[in-house]
Amino acid sequence: MTSNRLALFDLDHTLLPLDSDYQWADFLARTGRAGDPEIARARNDELMQRYNAGELTAQEAAQFMLGLLAAHDPLDLAHWHEEFMKDVIRPRMTAPASDLVRKHLANGDLCAIVTATNSFVTAPIARAFGVPHLIATDPQYVAGRYTGNIHGTPSFREGKVVRVNDWLAGMGRALNEFDQSYFYSDSINDLPLLEAVTHPVVTNPSAALHDVARQRQWPVLQLFDENLDQKS
Repeated sequence: MTSNRLALFDLDHTLLPLDSDYQWADFLARTGRAGDPEIARARNDELMQRYNAGELTAQEAAQFMLGLLAAHDPLDLAHWHEEFMKDVIRPRMTAPASDLVRKHLANGDLCAIVTATNSFVTAPIARAFGVPHLIATDPQYVAGRYTGNIHGTPSFREGKVVRVNDWLAGMGRALNEFDQSYFYSDSINDLPLLEAVTHPVVTNPSAALHDVARQRQWPVLQLFDENLDQKS
């Protein structure tokens, strides 16, 4: 069964009660794979605080987060990511979030995760949720190594709209052609894409986005217990 509906999902603090970018960096720091653990965790905390405040640029985030990829062999990174999925991600995947995704998939909707977190970290998570398409910030990969730079347009703020439009254009589609288009997100950073769809839905929202949702009468979902959420 197919439909003429589009369902887009932010990932961090939306389908997951955590930030996968932050948790990946924390995982590497805790396991001694990110240099001095105290320095790495302090930098990670600073970036998260600035992201939550809407003050972080994609380039600033990439300098640290993608630098962690560039510092290691891709084979080692792949092995570590399997450990990360087992220890950090899978235990935090909640039934309500998985059920939401399954509902849209069962309806035949075109589904994609649209996240600012890089595709190395998020591709296995998208597969775990069963979402067939991923739009993420792509790390540059040259001669068998990550370079620490971004490839193309970051999937962040207005860049998410650009990337979604480019993805749809590659299939000969356009956002305004869908009978219904949904985007689920927790973050004020995602306001551009929320405003671009016919059905914006805020999920476990930040205080700033909750205020916008209340003003615009957008629906609000709680997909997980707030006590599980590590958002500032």
